[in-house]
Amino acid sequence: MASTKDYADFILEQLSGLDEITARKMMGEYILYYREKVIGGIYDNRFLVKPTPSAQEKMPDAPLSLPYKGAKAMLLVDNVDNRDFLKELVLAMYDELPEAKVTRKK
Repeated sequence: MASTKDYADFILEQLSGLDEITARKMMGEYILYYREKVIGGIYDNRFLVKPTPSAQEKMPDAPLSLPYKGAKAMLLVDNVDNRDFLKELVLAMYDELPEAKVTRKK
């Protein structure tokens, strides 16, 4: 099941307190970026984030969930109604995320 645009728009609105939040639609799902680093995505209308140490500390009871078959497990964010929490979560994760990959055009 693909994610709906309405749910993606809702999550982006919840994260709108952060500058440079973007989303890229990919195969019916949405990859979320903060300052060009991948923080997670929206898969089957679920907001999942990378399991960084800070994310695990802020959500110790969050279950690991597969975004799709064969993918690495991510943390399910169930507190999507709390804008302040979401902002704190992304800011805490940022330094622990890998740098954006640079692609060279041929």
